[in-house]
Amino acid sequence: MKNTSIPPHLDAAREEIEAHARDYGLDFYPILYEVLDYRTLYETAAMGGFPTRYPHWRFGMDFDQLMKGHIWQGSTIYEMVINTNPSYAYLLEGNEDVTQKMVMAHVTGHVDFFKNNMWFAHTNRKMLDAMANHATRIQRIIDRIGYDVVEEFIDTCLSLENLIDYHSPYIKRPESQSQQPLASEAEAEEQTAQGLKVDRGYMRDYINPPEYMAAQRKKIEDERAKQRRFPENPQRDILLFLMNYAPLDRWQHTILEIIRDEAYYFAPQGMTKVANEGWATFWHSKIMTQKVASASEIVTFADLHSGVVATSGGRLNPYKLGLELLRDIEDRWNKGKFGKEYDECDDIAAKRTWDKQLGLGRQKLFEVRKLYNDVTFIDEFLTPEFVIENKLFTFRYNRDTDLYEIASREFKQIKEKLLFRLTNFGQPFMYVEDGNYNNRGELYLRHRHEGVDLKMDYARDTMRNLHKIWTRPIHLETQIDDKKRLLSFDGSDFTERRID
Repeated sequence: MKNTSIPPHLDAAREEIEAHARDYGLDFYPILYEVLDYRTLYETAAMGGFPTRYPHWRFGMDFDQLMKGHIWQGSTIYEMVINTNPSYAYLLEGNEDVTQKMVMAHVTGHVDFFKNNMWFAHTNRKMLDAMANHATRIQRIIDRIGYDVVEEFIDTCLSLENLIDYHSPYIKRPESQSQQPLASEAEAEEQTAQGLKVDRGYMRDYINPPEYMAAQRKKIEDERAKQRRFPENPQRDILLFLMNYAPLDRWQHTILEIIRDEAYYFAPQGMTKVANEGWATFWHSKIMTQKVASASEIVTFADLHSGVVATSGGRLNPYKLGLELLRDIEDRWNKGKFGKEYDECDDIAAKRTWDKQLGLGRQKLFEVRKLYNDVTFIDEFLTPEFVIENKLFTFRYNRDTDLYEIASREFKQIKEKLLFRLTNFGQPFMYVEDGNYNNRGELYLRHRHEGVDLKMDYARDTMRNLHKIWTRPIHLETQIDDKKRLLSFDGSDFTERRID
């Protein structure tokens, strides 16, 4: 079997890099490196960094796309690291030493972020073992049920894997059902608004005025409606609702549980892409230029680093945006460019030369690393000055010229565009409103409209796949052209009607 451990000279470089990183204040799990040939690295990347996942054609498709990108477009994966303790990282065989050093410095930043950022606090640090366990459980199901049947159900589950509540590990949501049993109809009928006890009849309207009694009656009616509703509160985690209430066989429940578990594991990485990559790039540039790269390596490093942070039309480079925002934060907090006095200063020249020499930049950076995800990171620290300095803009497609063109350079529009793209990964917010719609066991979902209509082909595919699991008609409330609509799917046909 081929030896994939890093050679002694790179292991010595790893020790040096990690020592410098600790001197800078980074705190990370032990990192175990393997050196893989490009084909094995791409196979591992296609499976999310976990070489022991369950078999599925999607991983083969991802591998094929990665290989085509490598062969025809020259794209290369230099590194890959997974959020576990210890952390496992993969280096590409054949890279020159300066590249491997830069990658190791970059990985060190990632692992520090994994360990200390609050959005990763609830993740399973033994996920490598969990993934292997998931693969074993699914393989046993395949052996018993048959590959084609299981693969088809996995397809359905994977198409719905984004229907989870990304924030549920961090906040307490209302339960789907009350712990109290639902009142019977007879009990509900017996319950009436009694008001406060009155000993003298002539005082009744003073002690229990009509508006008070009306409020009491409404409270009782609301409680009755709540008891009849299922679930009592809208549910953001649709996969959990399906696990609890859909008519699933035991093997189907197991697979849905596995898909949901893995979706929650990967969620923080999607929620912190800009901040995480920016943090790793910030530290690899600092460690390499100030501590590790020799005079003969510095030009090669600069060329590699410029490739990492390069930008091009039509895409957001999270490495570049995250790096520049972190550098801006460090500079602002070192110079005191924050707070009431700075914000209220109207002198542009004074703000440009502002320097209180506070030296709080490094402290602020570690605070950002601990507390922020991409949405809060952009919302808190993107400033008009940063937008101007980095020449940010929004763009749109012009059908007349068949070209993309600048739409706006206004700070507000740029910030809104970024936040919209990052919030919920740019995906629609969907909730379970009623699991017994029309008292017929039909599933009623609501789309929280955020100014952009649903893509109807995606919506129909989602409803079709939900029906495969729920087995009863699916209804989706949304908004199309500023009008409320109810889309319905009964297992064979789609219908649409206006409901406002």
